[in-house]
Amino acid sequence: MRHLRIVPEQTNINFFRYWKVFFFGSVGMMVVSVVVFLLLGLNFGIDFRGGTTIRSESSQPLDVGAYRSAIAPLGLGDVSIAEVFDAGFDTTRNVAMIRVQAQDDTGSMSPAEIAAIEAVLKEIDPDVRFASVESVGPKVSGELVRTAVIAVMLAILGIGFYVWMRFEWQFSVGAVIGLTHDAILTIGMFSLLQIRFDLPIIAAILAIVGYSINDKVVIFDRVRENLGKYKKRPLLDILNLSINETLSRTLMTSGTTLIALIALLVLGGDVLRSFVFAICWGVVIGTYSSVFMAAQSLIFLGVKREWGKPATDAGTQFADGAK
Repeated sequence: MRHLRIVPEQTNINFFRYWKVFFFGSVGMMVVSVVVFLLLGLNFGIDFRGGTTIRSESSQPLDVGAYRSAIAPLGLGDVSIAEVFDAGFDTTRNVAMIRVQAQDDTGSMSPAEIAAIEAVLKEIDPDVRFASVESVGPKVSGELVRTAVIAVMLAILGIGFYVWMRFEWQFSVGAVIGLTHDAILTIGMFSLLQIRFDLPIIAAILAIVGYSINDKVVIFDRVRENLGKYKKRPLLDILNLSINETLSRTLMTSGTTLIALIALLVLGGDVLRSFVFAICWGVVIGTYSSVFMAAQSLIFLGVKREWGKPATDAGTQFADGAK
């Protein structure tokens, strides 16, 4: 019985033929992303810009689309509406969280604006009432931005420390370079396209970091194994061999992940779209950086060649053939 193969069992692609072009091109894309961010900034959502959160309740079934359509003509800017489910709620209570971006420097809405929202919602649902209204000012949102940046940086450094303990410092530096590349290009893409940037996108970046390091560790582990097996082969050949040996796994993992994400991107609706787009972008650039950033950085850094235990008769049959 023949098995379907997306990638041949053995490949011999020369990933390092133009490695300088790819590596320094990637560094250039990072610089461009930083410049775009400095010039255009990010289209911050309510989480980072500040705003007002309204909790509404009604005995009627909640129609998020109808709520959004009713509020849109008021011209209040970024408005997020989500139905809230809680086991403690009465079955007759339909609760929604309505979040409206800050309308001025104070971050709070005027009583007239809140009354206008309530009036348009009562036109489609006469039973709706506002159970609570809370405002978050720009100062709190600014602290949230700093906290989010620190969270991403600590995640990358923590992963770098793990790779250092698991392998060697050269692999750790390569992993940090690759993960930094992924995070910066994601922020650059959101800045260029002015896609709304809020807390779920920070979660997406952290997910990208976690997904990306998994692929890098797989390649690094094969590099370490081949360094011990082929002690006299040039490092460039070892890196190329290791990427080819893990290519099928890399493409199958990334491909199947993208299939599920694209389904969410198309069918998940507006609420999930920016989050899923970030993950899709992260899967693509994470796979790219594993080969053209993290692995290629080892060429500059060099790696230890003496891995594992001293050679024995039971474990040198492959190493001998490579000498």
